[in-house]
Amino acid sequence: MMSKRAQLNGKAILEKDFKTTMRGYSQEEVDEFLDIIIQDYDAFNQEIVRLQQEIEKLKKTTPDLQQTRTRATQQNTQVNYDVLKRLSNLEKEVFGKKFIEADE
Repeated sequence: MMSKRAQLNGKAILEKDFKTTMRGYSQEEVDEFLDIIIQDYDAFNQEIVRLQQEIEKLKKTTPDLQQTRTRATQQNTQVNYDVLKRLSNLEKEVFGKKFIEADE
């Protein structure tokens, strides 16, 4: 599920000014907390970029994998057919002789 785009970035958080009041929060604590938030935003953005690059890389390799799988399936089908043919011939040879011997 895709969420809507983030409304903030590190620069917007850094440049945000708050009104000061007589009994407001400690400006130093707020600044320290906002610094942590900015670092988290930057880390998340870097991870998003990395994941998007990985997605693009995987999209490019997917057709190659599908072609490889198709070729492998075709080769396996041929091998399976050959094995079944040999098995059939072997059954005819072994059981055919048994049936002939039983009739005699």
